[in-house]
This record gives sequence, C-alpha cells and structure tokens, in this order.
Amino acid sequence: MRALNRCFLAIACASALASIAVAQNQSSNSSGPAVTTVDQAIDRIIAREHEEIGSIRRYSPIVETYIQDMKPDSQMGIVPVKDHYFLGQASLSKGIVDDSMLDKQDEKKEKKGKLEGFNPFSHLEGSSDYVSDGFLQMVYVDPNGFDRQHYEFTYIGREFLGEVRCFVFDVVPLPKTGKGRFNGRIWAEDQALTIVRFNGTFGSSDDEGSGVNLRFDSWRMNLQPDEWLPALIYSQKSELRNSTGSSVRFKAQTRLWGYNLANLNHPADFNQGQMLTLEPPSNDQKDYSPVDAEREWQERAEKNVVNRLERIGLLAPPGEVDKVLETVVNNLEVTNNLDIDVHCRVLLTGTLETFSIGHTIVMSRGLIDVLPDEASLATALAQELAAIMITKPSTDQWGFNDTTNVTASEALSRFSFKASSTDLDLANKKAVELLRNSPYKDKLGNAALFLKQLSADSAALPSLIDPRLGNGVALSSALESLGPPLQADKVDQIAALPLGSRVKLNPWDDRVELLKAKPVSLVSAREKMPFEVTPFLLFLTRYQEPKAAEKTNGSALASRQASRQ
Repeated sequence: MRALNRCFLAIACASALASIAVAQNQSSNSSGPAVTTVDQAIDRIIAREHEEIGSIRRYSPIVETYIQDMKPDSQMGIVPVKDHYFLGQASLSKGIVDDSMLDKQDEKKEKKGKLEGFNPFSHLEGSSDYVSDGFLQMVYVDPNGFDRQHYEFTYIGREFLGEVRCFVFDVVPLPKTGKGRFNGRIWAEDQALTIVRFNGTFGSSDDEGSGVNLRFDSWRMNLQPDEWLPALIYSQKSELRNSTGSSVRFKAQTRLWGYNLANLNHPADFNQGQMLTLEPPSNDQKDYSPVDAEREWQERAEKNVVNRLERIGLLAPPGEVDKVLETVVNNLEVTNNLDIDVHCRVLLTGTLETFSIGHTIVMSRGLIDVLPDEASLATALAQELAAIMITKPSTDQWGFNDTTNVTASEALSRFSFKASSTDLDLANKKAVELLRNSPYKDKLGNAALFLKQLSADSAALPSLIDPRLGNGVALSSALESLGPPLQADKVDQIAALPLGSRVKLNPWDDRVELLKAKPVSLVSAREKMPFEVTPFLLFLTRYQEPKAAEKTNGSALASRQASRQ
C-alpha cells in the first residue's frame, strides 16, 4: 500500500512539474529555464520570494487594520462586542515600521508608542513572542530565513485563484530553527513561481503550544509587471487570554494601498500641467467682481483639500463610483427642483463617515460597503446635500496653500470636516424634506432599518462607526418611526451588509470600482453579518499594461474633474 501511494505521488508530481514547464515556456514573464523537478520548483519559489522581499521593501503604503473582538451569541452565533481601528503609513524599507495617523489624536495611545497601533494585543500573555510587529508582519512569509535550511516543503496540488493557476505547497519549519517561523500553506503562480497567497501562523518549531500564534491569510496582487505586492490580510484567533485571564476572540482585516504615492508626488511634466484656476475672462470683461473673487477663493480652497487628500492616499482618484454617487445626488436635486453643482468622491478608509468640502461630497469606502440599497445611500448623501444648502460648510481657511501642505501621518490631526451638532440637526431636517420629495420616498423604511442597525451596534463598534475626519450617519427622529422593527433573526430583513460588500480598491493607483459579485441567497440569519469582518477571497488576475487609449481617457477624465472642482 505504501509503495502504491508513493507511486501515485510520483505520478502527480511529474504531471504537475510538466504543467509548470509548459506554463513557463508559454509565458514571457518567467525567467530562467523551465523547472523539471520538485526541487527545482522549490528553489525557484525561494528565489522569487527573496526578490519579492526586496521589491516590497521599496514601498511605503498606507496600512489600515480593523479588529473586532467576538463573543458567542445563542441566536446569532459569534458576534462582535468591541472593536479597534488603526491607520498608518508603513516604512517597509526600514523593516516593519509604521507611522500612525491616529496616535496624535489620542494622547493615551501616543504614550503607549507607535508599535501599539499594529499590535493591539501586546498586553496579552505571550503575544510578544510571535507578533512583535503585529499585523504588518504578515506581508512576508519569512523575511529572514525562507530557505531549505529552515523549512520543509511538500507539494500538494494545483488550484486556481481567480484566473491565476497556482501550485500549492505546505511549508513547515524544521526543528531547532527558532521562533517566528511560518507554518502553513503557500500558493505560487505558475509562470514565475511567485508566492501570491500564504495561509498559516507564525510560531516556534520547538514548542507549538506557547505564544499567541495568530492565524492569518495573506494575499498579494499583481500590481506591476513581475511584482506581486501585499494587498489584503485576514486574521483571527479564538483562544487568546488577556491579563485578567478571560478569553478573547477576534477577527481582523488589514488593507494596504497607496503603493504609487511616491510617483504621484513627483514633479509633473512641465508641458502637461492641469488648469489650476479660472478660465480667462471674455473679451468684454477686463476685471473680476468681488463675487467672482469670492467664488474663485472657495473653489481654490475646495480643490486644495481634495487634491491633497488624493496625493497622500486618503481619497480615491475620480472614477466610476463617483458617478454612481452623483447619479443619486442628481435624483435628489431634480425631484426637489435644485440646481447645485455637486461632485462626489470616495474616502479610502473603512470607517463609516461622510463630509462636505465646498460642493464636494465625500463618502467613505467603508460606508458605501455596508449600505444595503440605493435608498440608504440616498439618505446618507441627502444629509451632505442638505449641509451644502443650509449650513454651507466653510472652506475659507483652505484657500491658503500652506494649510493643506500636510503629510499622510499629519492628515487626521490637521484636517477636520466635522459639523457642529446644531448644523447636523439643521441638515438632517432638510435631508428628510429632500428624501420625501425624491424617488426614494416609498423606500425610506429600508433606510430607517439601516439607521436602526447602526444605532444598535454603535456601543459595540465605536471605532468603525465614529467618524475620523467628518460626520457619522445620524439617526433622524423623523425616520426612526419608519419601517418595521429591527429583527436580527429574520433572514430576509437585510439592514446592513458585512464589510467589503460593495467596493474594490486597487492598491497601486488607489482607484475604486464596484464589485461584480453575484447576489447570494442567505441560508440563515447568521449569514447576515451586519458591519462584520469576514475572510477575503480574491479573484486574482495578472497585470496588463493599460492601452494607450485608456491612459489618455483616464488622464482626460481626471483633468475634466479637476477643472470642474
């Protein structure tokens, strides 16, 4: 029997290696001769991973980690009861170092030090053994010893991740190779044999029972030719112990983006600069009036803020999601006989917030993700449209260029677009009026359900729901009475979606687009998971150089958007 098993294993390995050789011969991206043995395949994977480590260390992406502490619930399974949120810019060239955007907002966090931001479990017993660099450590399989001297590799089979065919290996640290070694499974794409996914834990080869051993699933995306860069990490743990000895369960999502920020901030082509101010006056106009000057000042201030937020990686470039938001705003305007030139942009963070900068409405990626339908989206946008009409958020201070010349790490301490409670009340009353005259007037019960779910989870999820730069989605008393009561056990009542349900982010150029996933019928109420962290499952694709026409159209769109603002 053992001989027969070895025979089947040999045949499987030979077939897999033949497929590797064919795939490499057909690909122009692969380098070196085609592999013909398992040992050669392992050597190629190790060599490519070392190249990837060097490539990854050239970047300083934005890193966002959101964590939910979970507890069992007799009705809904495991539910979040507390959350943590961290946002920073990683300096990967210096090892694993983050410059937090948040600790300047909170003196207590600042006293604890920056490392606390990406290692929120440092107070747990044994956590310093294996997660000294926290969630950011999970962008690497092993930066200091990924080789045959430290690991045993076992070929498992082949699997498609999206349209990318991969070869799967189990990787186990050899005895006496020390702490912090990776133990799990890797997926290597079949052309250059680059690791595109790895799933497992960091631990010790000698004492598997000690330490925290956080388990994680780390994904890379093919963002540039021959480069697969870290994009998404899901992690969870079920048996952590805090200082009091009680059990802590958690789920966490880490997202990385802004890889091209360095190039974005390079000096522009002198002959290709964008129009930064008003068009020249007509022939019969020799001077500007005070009203012209005031309008130009406000437009300049609005543009200063929007451009800076985009350049530091907090705002997505103009794109298709903006058009969806602007269509809903237009529906509100047309049915209310309004003629206001309003633009929409997407904040890239996962917190649930909106705000207005002049006539630009900004809505966070996280909020768009969890809104269940168009009526709920209209409710959030109506709040900001009403603010533009009634309270007219001031942008005067941003007309001075030095006020917006901030780095990514300074942004959350220097920028604030929060409205006062009085202004929010005025805007909410006006928003209800706009909604009742809109195409969404008969669907406000759905929007009310979202607001009720938001209110119900506000105590458990303040880090997600409380805004950082702008305003939260407020529960208007006029909407509170609409719709049915919130029923968590009702499968067909979808008040809010899980995180990541709507928007897909390109980590290289920060562009966002709507997911093209098919609707899924829920089996039980436990699958509703409003506002919850879930695992990632990416449809991986290979990098394709944009066509010249697409590049031109994209540049033209960006220029038109900039000139309109």
